[in-house]
Amino acid sequence: MTIARTWAVALTGVDGHLVEVEADLSNQTPDFRIIGLPDKSLGEAVQRVHNACKNSGLDLPRRRLTINLSPASLPKQGSSFDLSVAVCALAAGGALDVRSIRRTVHIGELGLDGRLRPVPGVLPAVLAAARAGFDSVVVPSANLSEAVLVPGVEVRAAVSLAEVALWHGADVVVPELDPVERPPVALPDSESLDLADIVGQHDAVEALVVAAAGGHHMLLSGPPGAGKTMLARRLPGILPALTDEEALDVASIRSLCGENVRSLDAVAPLEAPHHSASVAALVGGGSRAARPGAIVRAHRGVLFLDEAAEFSRVALDALRQPLESGTIEISRSGFTARFPARFQLVMAMNPCPCGNYGVRGGECVCPSAAIRRYASRLSGPLRDRVDIELQVARVTPARAVAGAPALTNTRDAAARVVSARARARERWHGTPWTRNAEVPGSRLRQIDVRIPADARTPLDRALERGMLTLRGYDRVLRLAWTMADLAGLDRPGLDQVGRALYLKRGYAA
Repeated sequence: MTIARTWAVALTGVDGHLVEVEADLSNQTPDFRIIGLPDKSLGEAVQRVHNACKNSGLDLPRRRLTINLSPASLPKQGSSFDLSVAVCALAAGGALDVRSIRRTVHIGELGLDGRLRPVPGVLPAVLAAARAGFDSVVVPSANLSEAVLVPGVEVRAAVSLAEVALWHGADVVVPELDPVERPPVALPDSESLDLADIVGQHDAVEALVVAAAGGHHMLLSGPPGAGKTMLARRLPGILPALTDEEALDVASIRSLCGENVRSLDAVAPLEAPHHSASVAALVGGGSRAARPGAIVRAHRGVLFLDEAAEFSRVALDALRQPLESGTIEISRSGFTARFPARFQLVMAMNPCPCGNYGVRGGECVCPSAAIRRYASRLSGPLRDRVDIELQVARVTPARAVAGAPALTNTRDAAARVVSARARARERWHGTPWTRNAEVPGSRLRQIDVRIPADARTPLDRALERGMLTLRGYDRVLRLAWTMADLAGLDRPGLDQVGRALYLKRGYAA
């Protein structure tokens, strides 16, 4: 007896796993079953496939039809298996060429009228098929723009099941159907964000350039109106352009979130969740299928937490593990999804709930206990993972109307960042690291890259006095190397270490 086989893709996080779809007919009571650990939505494919075939002029065999999804131990979710199940079932009954479907991956949801509906995650699914050695993939017409972003794969877009069946040798008339379209793409904000717009915050702008050059995490503290949000939103503009591989990673995550991906964007993404966001909104979650949270959508870019002290402490502490490892794991009953989460964290907060504590001319009405409680929302371990802690003051009227030229603009700052990263990449050539923020402290303390003892004096003193933990000590070393790269120096000196120590904890050298 002939068994028809084709292929589909199961997504666990952004990782795609090829699933072999098998169809077998037996001489028993007519039935249609799907086995191989399908979820509820996949189990409902039986009725969708039955109606789609009937309304497309394609007859399923009137015998017992068993569809097996292998490997059976892998959980499978969603309606993207509909097309592969339908194609395999028709081929088992002799309506399609068995050899034609064997080396093709089929992805798509079926409507009852036989039209193919778009599904989320097509880009990572096609990418997984390409990496597994497949060179032919069939997708819904609405998913064509993102599927063709994967090089080396022949992508065929179909409007209906009848059209796919005709490609595989079926004797069927393709009906004239309107394709199912995706919602229109939301155009990005056309507002031009340039560092030249920031007035009077020279130290903060320079700290932002340091953060971009080394990939360092940053905390901006200051009263409302000081420009913290303006600074943070201009960070992606001075980051180096994403490589094709990085842009493909970012686009895969957008596709998994159900967004309409039409091209690869070389600009680093910026995610700015509201302070009322839950742990699941930040980290990701879902009972049946894991969905990316804000930290995953910020992969290869910037995660900006405005009003950071207003976030729940549990949500903030959930950032600690991905800040160290660059990944996040979501564990549910039956599966564990791993997402990439290598982002740059920028937090902004006020000095107190009312925002006027320590502000010249301002009147703070917050009790002392409220101020302490507000500051403690950011736990010590989380602060220890932040490289730069900068106090941002309001711009004085004299500076605001002085008309002095800006310290730098986005174009010049981006050029400095690219040059500094090139120096770091050359220094760490042959290692897993490309940015100073990624280098472990144990490596920075080795003799070949050790900072001279006279330059380390203020840093060693801060460690001896308990002003820094060893993790904080290592972060100052990373900052010092980034400043040396920006200055074009081969090794940090006393000035770079002193400035790095000031940015980390506000201590003068």
